[in-house]
Amino acid sequence: MSAAAGDAASVSVFVPLSPVEAFEVFTAEIDEWWRRGPAFRSSGRRPSRMTLEPGVGGRLIEHVEGARGPRTIEFGRVTGWEPGERIALEWRNVNFAADEKTVVEVTFRHSSDGTLVTVRHSGWSAIRDDHPARHGHVGAAFSRFLGLWWGDLATALREHVSARS
Repeated sequence: MSAAAGDAASVSVFVPLSPVEAFEVFTAEIDEWWRRGPAFRSSGRRPSRMTLEPGVGGRLIEHVEGARGPRTIEFGRVTGWEPGERIALEWRNVNFAADEKTVVEVTFRHSSDGTLVTVRHSGWSAIRDDHPARHGHVGAAFSRFLGLWWGDLATALREHVSARS
């Protein structure tokens, strides 16, 4: 069964690491490779730190130093944690209502001399077309928009891995 237009986006990036190492970099070093700035962090241009807590039930959170003091913003909750194989998250944009959520699944597959890291973000068909998280995009245009956003993050992951060696 295929997803409805605008429901999902998938991107992949190759990194010259074993699946276990790629998983470790993706999770433990997330603050080092996740892009900064208003397009990628709630903190905008203010300092912040991203953390992905290990294990099922862990959170993807951003620690922000704001004008009114520190705060923690939760973007996701880990629903699947298989080191070297996959991570699954229940994803919630900061402007989602309490009952709104999408799904992010990241897989790590051995490929040649490294790992193909694939991010698939789905479940958007449950989010109304005029939702602010869609930035005015619907259907295939939204999938393209979402794919470009995750593609930018995948590039950042690849660049971070390259800079480590």
